[in-house]
Amino acid sequence: MSAKSSIDPANKLSITPVQDGMHVVMSGEAHLDFTANTNGKQAAAPGNLGFNQIEWQRVDQHYDVCRQAPQITVWTRTGGAKAPKDPFAGEWTQDLRKTRMKQVGVLKIEADGSGGVRFLGEYSYTAHLDGKSYDVKNSRNDTVSLSLADPHTVDATYRRDNQVTQKDKWQVSGDGQQMTLSTTATLETGQHLTEKLVFKKQ
Repeated sequence: MSAKSSIDPANKLSITPVQDGMHVVMSGEAHLDFTANTNGKQAAAPGNLGFNQIEWQRVDQHYDVCRQAPQITVWTRTGGAKAPKDPFAGEWTQDLRKTRMKQVGVLKIEADGSGGVRFLGEYSYTAHLDGKSYDVKNSRNDTVSLSLADPHTVDATYRRDNQVTQKDKWQVSGDGQQMTLSTTATLETGQHLTEKLVFKKQ
């Protein structure tokens, strides 16, 4: 089954039956990709910013969202409500009035079109919010792993030579206009670094 939404530009939705479940893919401005069982049990949906668990649930014999079985989707996020869109996406400029330490200039964060995040700044990477390690370019660190603590908070863990060297916490304000980066790191010299940077959305 496939359908197009009425928003402009339209998202494309595909729902494909698989063994004991459904595979759902939405492409466009909003991107979703997950497989869920039809037994009402929660299943993981990694890499989807608005939620991290999915379940299909029977309502009654008259409501048939899939046109095949009386089921609806229920999206839940552990630790927070579902987010209508990615609050991290966009261009961010450092607010020097609120950060007097390291100056990093402009950051750009965007969706990569497959459920991942593309980060461009002093260093760059493309990663999914699934806790797995992804390569980092132009950095003293080798890899980064991302996880979504709640719809407005991302935890990033960096490693060098398979050792954790840096932990970042990205937090976006409720109005989506300010992002705070809290960093704890261990430098090659063994020195420990703690800093907090504030960015505003352009």
